[in-house]
Amino acid sequence: MNILETLGRLASESGFAGFLAAGGWKNLIMIAIACGLLYLGIVKKFEPLLLVGIAFGCLLTNLPGSGLYHLDMWDAYVAGTPYITAAGEVIEHLTFTTVMHEGGLLDVFYIGVKAGVYPSIIFMGVGAMTDFGPLLANPKSLLLGAAAQLGVFVAFFGAILLGFSGPQAASIGIIGGADGPTAIFLTTKLAPELLGPIAIAAYSYMALIPLIQPPIMKFMTTPAMRVVKMEQTREVSKTEKIIFPIVVSAFVILLLPSTAPLIGCLMLGNLFRECGVTDRLSDTVQNALMNIVTIMLATSVGATMVAERFLSADTIKIVILGLVAFAISTTGGLIGGRIMYRVSGGKINPLIGSAGVSAVPMAARVAQDVGRKYNKTNFLLMHAMGPNVAGVIGSAIAAGYLLSVFG
Repeated sequence: MNILETLGRLASESGFAGFLAAGGWKNLIMIAIACGLLYLGIVKKFEPLLLVGIAFGCLLTNLPGSGLYHLDMWDAYVAGTPYITAAGEVIEHLTFTTVMHEGGLLDVFYIGVKAGVYPSIIFMGVGAMTDFGPLLANPKSLLLGAAAQLGVFVAFFGAILLGFSGPQAASIGIIGGADGPTAIFLTTKLAPELLGPIAIAAYSYMALIPLIQPPIMKFMTTPAMRVVKMEQTREVSKTEKIIFPIVVSAFVILLLPSTAPLIGCLMLGNLFRECGVTDRLSDTVQNALMNIVTIMLATSVGATMVAERFLSADTIKIVILGLVAFAISTTGGLIGGRIMYRVSGGKINPLIGSAGVSAVPMAARVAQDVGRKYNKTNFLLMHAMGPNVAGVIGSAIAAGYLLSVFG
């Protein structure tokens, strides 16, 4: 055996040699980006439960020769075109079964994203962790949740003007809803090629809510509005809390059938929480199941950040449009809050309108913190939770509408 020949073959076939091949420098850039995202998730604590997994998935998929994720396979699956395996076999029609046999580990994980399973289960967990009582105590909060979807449609038209297709623009616009699972769910259905940058933008801006929202809140409200102290909300009965998820599921799904996976799972999780006879299921959905799915969702989303797709001008456009969408959604909620302030004769603090975006409960906490900054005796958290949970429902409805139009 020729030792030098063997060592040479090992060197040429190793992943290190991939960095020297054409386009290998792009992989190095993506690995650097993955390390940067890991820093933000671990050190800066920006949505660490998801960002750490996304970043590591990005790292794994950009290591040459790893074979964990095959972009060409998923492109063929989406386009319905034949796929040629490494052995030269031609597969005319890819199915999830063939992906499991021919793909790598992250290809298998990604099936749950593509099928809409992971975002739906996370919505179930969100429902189990969310108290809809503040929304039931003040149903007008639904209007603030609706107003905070303004950025979704403004960003949609902005993306159209920048040359994106209708399905791509819809996927970019949903970033304004500040709901990561919804953004992932819609993007995998309409524009899977943009999943990486859209997921990064959605979760980054959710993590930056304490930095992005307060300046907008100060600009959109007057000092007199910010000091308004709201009255305590009424106590909501257990019967109301049980009936609510049943009625909302039936009404919203009948109105927009495409919302069924998200709204159905959200309300099922909430019913587990409120009915009083499924505590074990509620605990499992909130903790073990949600944690397992989060790991698989994050790493498979990160795997889509392949160098040849991610390093493009479109990624920069998406990041900018996402910020615009989020800022305008916050502004829309505050405009709704100002209108309610006027209509109520100054009894509603418009700051709670900023919580109309879907980031539960962070947006509500920001409204609380800003309110207390101007009035130490103010307690807006429970009032802001109404628009906040309305925003979760609103973003799912907006996604369902866009899916029904472009799906």
